[in-house]
Amino acid sequence: MSDVVAAAVDALNEKLGGSGFDGIAKFEIEDEGAIVIDEGGARASDDAADVTLSASADTFQDILAGNLDATSAFMTGRLKLDGDMGLAMRLGSVLS
Repeated sequence: MSDVVAAAVDALNEKLGGSGFDGIAKFEIEDEGAIVIDEGGARASDDAADVTLSASADTFQDILAGNLDATSAFMTGRLKLDGDMGLAMRLGSVLS
C-alpha cells in the first residue's frame, strides 16, 4: 500500500468519526491504489463498489484537505465518477 493510500485511509476514517458509510464507494487514486468506504469504514481495497470516484493523488489530497470541493472537482473534470450519482453526493458530505 502506498503512503498516499495509507494517509488517505487514516484521514477518511477520521472524517467518518468511527461511523461507517451507508453504501459502498471506491476511490481510485491514479498510480497509488484504491480505497473502499462502506459500513466498516475506509480501507485499502479494490473491491467492487456501487460508485467509483477516480482522481489524481494531488486532486484527492486537495479534496481531503478541504482545499477543493468534490463537486467542483467533478464539474471541472478533475474527479471522474462511475456508478451511483446519488451515493456519490452523499459521500460528499463525508469529505467536507
